[in-house]
This record gives sequence, structure tokens and C-alpha cells, in this order.
Amino acid sequence: MGRGGRRGLAESETAFGFLAALVAAPSTVGAERRAQEIVAAELDRLGFGVSFLPVPAETAAEAPAGVAQLSYQGRPNVVGRLNPGQSPSLLLNGHVDVVPAEAAVWSSDPFAPVRADGWLVGRGAGDMKGGMAMGLLAVAALRRAMPDALTGELTFVSVIEEECTGNGTLAAANAGVLGDAVLLLEPTGLDLLLGGVGVLWVEIEIEGVPAHAESADRAVNPIGCVPAVLRALAGFEAEINETAGDPAFAAVARPYNVNVGTVTAGDWASSVPARARLRVRAGFPRGWAPEKALAAIRDAVLREAAADPWLAAHPPVIRPVGFRAEGYLLDAGHPLADALAAAHASVHGAAPRRFVLGSTTDARYYLNQFGRPALAYGPAARNIHAADEAVELASIVRGSQALTRFIAGFFGRDGQP
Repeated sequence: MGRGGRRGLAESETAFGFLAALVAAPSTVGAERRAQEIVAAELDRLGFGVSFLPVPAETAAEAPAGVAQLSYQGRPNVVGRLNPGQSPSLLLNGHVDVVPAEAAVWSSDPFAPVRADGWLVGRGAGDMKGGMAMGLLAVAALRRAMPDALTGELTFVSVIEEECTGNGTLAAANAGVLGDAVLLLEPTGLDLLLGGVGVLWVEIEIEGVPAHAESADRAVNPIGCVPAVLRALAGFEAEINETAGDPAFAAVARPYNVNVGTVTAGDWASSVPARARLRVRAGFPRGWAPEKALAAIRDAVLREAAADPWLAAHPPVIRPVGFRAEGYLLDAGHPLADALAAAHASVHGAAPRRFVLGSTTDARYYLNQFGRPALAYGPAARNIHAADEAVELASIVRGSQALTRFIAGFFGRDGQP
């Protein structure tokens, strides 16, 4: 094996070590700081100028920003820059926040990364810390093999709250952390993710009459009203998927899924609870504003509630509680997509698939609010948001090779992707 090959292997192992350290830092919403410090240290090691960028509270003021989950005090984004102020400019975007992990259903501690059979298992390994490792591996390889290729500004931003609001990316973009083109390092199986639907999070609160269980027959248990709300949501989902056609999403069997993620009520088996709350994620068409989606869900729930004597007199309260995300789409023939596809094909011998999903990424802000071409490209992952989430290590290496080729070409063509 030549010296270049040995260096490449060493760089890959360094990237895997960075990934393992990042996975071992539990970074659920509100606990991102340690993971951000790990990212900052790696960016510094690679020669980036590093800064911590606060997320202003006013970022969450109105849609398309999401409803803030917690105070942003002490929860910054991390920004790394090479050649700041030079043109052209390319931005790589990743997020450190991860969804919670129910340890009891995992085969091992979700925040103790395990390497097995070519995969690294751990919460966030797939979505999307593996992509961050892929992006920084590409930068390391490029700086070693083609140090003169970076003739413009290359920025890496590590954001918070991608999984629930997108406010980290929005705050960074508002602060001028942008590029002539943007790549989001989300897990795509080394294909090109070009678009997503609108996504809204709502909380539906049902009022009851609390009491001791002895008098439950004379009280009103709000849990008994949950089926009416579920029927309303199912009807909304069926109607929107049947009537809201979007040719760009024709290949997605059911783009507008409605998911009830949590149902909470009460605090004691012998007490009738005062209220029940459902947390709901709803997809909606690109042509809708988040406010329209909220109004449509409210109308559907209240129509169903009108048939129930209690709910008719005590209508459920529906409020946004997270995502107020617009749908988005990069044209499949955009030069950015063509350039990345060509770089991928030159390394792997076949073109990547170009696709859309019934979900969202932070690419929506770059496209909708800032007019910057953006798409997602990242490694292969499995069990995303589920037990034993994992990323394929070989796909990190393969993706970094294509990304290295793309970055070199991007700057070599004066930023014309």
C-alpha cells in the first residue's frame, strides 16, 4: 500500500473516531453543547477558523420558523470557515441534535457507539452525525491531496434543532452564514435528496373534569375523547393525500403522513385527569403555508368534535408546538444536482438517484428564504429515529470521495456548480 493509501486509511479512522465521540455525546434538544464542542475541536484541527454563533430568541417569532422548544441561551451553532470572504463560496450543513432514545428497546446503550459488521450503531449515528464525519473526511482528504483546490470560501455549520424547528439553520442564515451553493449532509444512501413536503407540529389539548376515581362516572375523562381526535386526523390525512396532488411527489405513495407521536394525560391511576394532550406531526403540500395547514387541521378536528356532546361544548385547543416548515424543491436538472451527480458517478461508476421525500430538511430555508441552491447528500443509514440506529462506515468513505471530487470541481469552475 502506498503512502497516500495509508494516509487515506488513517484519515478514515480519524473520521470514525470523531463520529464515535460525537455519538457518545448525547445531544437531544437542550443538551447539544458537548457535541458542539467536539465539532468545534475537529474543525479547528482541520484548520478552520471556528466561532460559536448564538441563536437569537427572535428567530422563532413567526413561521416558517418553528416554535422554540427551550431557551436558546447557551445553545449555539458552530461555524467553521476556510478562506473567509473569498469567492466562490460553498456551505456544508450538519446538525448535532438527535431524537430521544428509549434505551430499553436497544440492543446496547444508545449513546455508547458500537462498531459491528461495517456499521457504527448509536443514536444519531445515521441522522446525521455520520454525514458530518463524511463531510469533514472529504475536507481532510482535499487538504492533503489537493491543498490548492480550495480557492474560495468553504464553510461548515453545525446547527441545533433541525429535528424539531429548523431554527438553528435559520438563525445561521439570518446571520449571513450562507454559500453560493449548500450541501446538507443528511443520510441519503449517497443519493441526491432534492425536496420535501411541508411539516407542522401541533398539540391538541382536550379538556375534562377531574375527580377521584370513585366518582369517575360523574366526571369527564378526556382520554375517552381521544378516539374522536384520531378519527379527525385520519380523515384529514386521507383527504389531503387524495386531493392535494403534486407532480414532484408523484413517486411518493403517501407524502402527507399524519403521526401522533405522544399522548399524555393524568398523573395517578385513581384520579380522573383534567386534560389529555396529543403531539402530532402532519405533512402538507408545498403549495400551502404553515398557517393554512394549521387551519385545515383545526377545522378537521372541530368538525369531528361537533358530533360529540362534550367536545362540542368544550372544543379541543389546537396550537403549533414545533415545526412550521414549508415544503421545498430543487429542480432535478439544476446545475448543483448535475455537478454532484457527475462527481459521484466519476468515483462510483454510476449516477446517484435523484429523489424527494414526504419529510423535510433545513434545505428549505436556503431555497425558499435565501434563494440559494441546496440539496442533501450523505451516507447510508438504517433504523433512523428507531432502536439500533446505525450508519454504514464504508458509505462514509465512498461519499467523502465523491464529495472531495465535487468540492474541487466547484472551486475549479469559479463556483459554477
